[in-house]
Amino acid sequence: MFPVIFAKKAAEQGYFVATAAFRGEGDESLATLSHAFRWVYLGQVRKIIRFFKDSGVDTAVMMGGIRKTRMFVDVRPDTLAIKAMARMRHSHDDGVLRLFADILQENGIRILHSTALLPELLSPPGLWTRIRPPKGLLADIEVGWEVARRIGELDVGQCVVVGGGSVLAVEAIDGTDATIRRGGGLGRGDAVLVKLAKPGQDMRFDIPAVGPDTIRVMAESGLRVMVLEAGKTLALDREALVREAERLGICVIAMEEPSDLTRLLEERGTS
Repeated sequence: MFPVIFAKKAAEQGYFVATAAFRGEGDESLATLSHAFRWVYLGQVRKIIRFFKDSGVDTAVMMGGIRKTRMFVDVRPDTLAIKAMARMRHSHDDGVLRLFADILQENGIRILHSTALLPELLSPPGLWTRIRPPKGLLADIEVGWEVARRIGELDVGQCVVVGGGSVLAVEAIDGTDATIRRGGGLGRGDAVLVKLAKPGQDMRFDIPAVGPDTIRVMAESGLRVMVLEAGKTLALDREALVREAERLGICVIAMEEPSDLTRLLEERGTS
């Protein structure tokens, strides 16, 4: 969804849009939304650089998700990718993405923040829903925030599910939706999702994102509260997300620090 929104916004603002999309991951509608388009396989770094150069591109953004499990299948690394990856100590998200960004910049393609044209998608602080977090889950929110921060420091993942004071699921290679389902399966229909940016998050890529579909997966899995980091999490189609949350009885709140929680709830209570 995010790449599609960005491509439309860039074209509306008069930019020439050239899109290199990974096979099996990219949205097919990007082909019609772009002035130039090319499908590539994971690892085809030279092909991407050549495509951008041929299209006259000197500035790019990196966005959209790649299922982490695909890192082990259907990958066709070229010699440039193999040489670069040989220098890596591990295949954690930030390391791989930063390496790719560095290679593009070394070849004259500057990488901008992925929200460069869409700062309005960054989550504003506040209680978004009329639904408030149950008092029994306030402690779980604080636990979730601390654990999510720690796994972010290790570049393991960006979200956790907490219920009854226990960590039920930690995001790993399987992604957010799978984490929600794992956590919900271990909970009692009363759990919290906390999704944060990593400490020192490189805003050029891998910004945590949620949307209406995330809310629906939470409802199916028995999660009752979504907590986001304000200013560092993307809310795709925020109005629809809030509508779905209120329809399904889920509280959504965004804050900068756990200490903001009481104040935000009081402000919403008096508004």
